[in-house]
Amino acid sequence: LKLKAINKIYLNRGPGSFAGIRNSLSIVKAFNLTNNIDYYCYSFQDFKGEEDIKYENIPDLCDKFNIKKNLINPIYLI
Repeated sequence: LKLKAINKIYLNRGPGSFAGIRNSLSIVKAFNLTNNIDYYCYSFQDFKGEEDIKYENIPDLCDKFNIKKNLINPIYLI
């Protein structure tokens, strides 16, 4: 897989561990800044009412639920 072949990244923003989410967000932001790769930051909590959520459906669900691109709003476990 070549980096130039990637034009979108979908990132689960949590809930999860603070360090894991921060590391993932940092890498995705770096891809965005250096290669203009758009990202969509979602949580399964964003998809209320959906019963059978599969990872391959995440792009369609982000469109359906109006998940904004290049916006991060993390959810951390305390």
